[in-house]
Amino acid sequence: MNLLLELSQRLEEHYGPQLAGPVEPHLDALTVHLFNGVTLEARIAAPNAYAFTWTWGEALLRIDTAPLHDNLATFPNHLHDEDGQLHHDPLTRCGAAPWENLAAVLEAVLADPLLENRLSGAVP
Repeated sequence: MNLLLELSQRLEEHYGPQLAGPVEPHLDALTVHLFNGVTLEARIAAPNAYAFTWTWGEALLRIDTAPLHDNLATFPNHLHDEDGQLHHDPLTRCGAAPWENLAAVLEAVLADPLLENRLSGAVP
């Protein structure tokens, strides 16, 4: 089965009540609209090649694995916060199963869309 279709089905099974509409599968991504106003786009090419981008109001955040920031502890995966600042990635693990990383991002943005608690060191 196609990875994105499988993930789409799992999202609807596990997060149905938190979804503001059906998961939108695309050729190379999934779009998820959550009840708290977050829109998440998940692009997963492989367990070590992915990008999770989400918006909440005017804020835009992204976790990706582009190997550009080798000074971060979680290299190659890293977080771009709402101000465009780089941070280590507090949510995903490069090489983990795609579902594990997607679920970790969803759980976090459902509780704290800007990841303020995770970036300040407190974990909700």
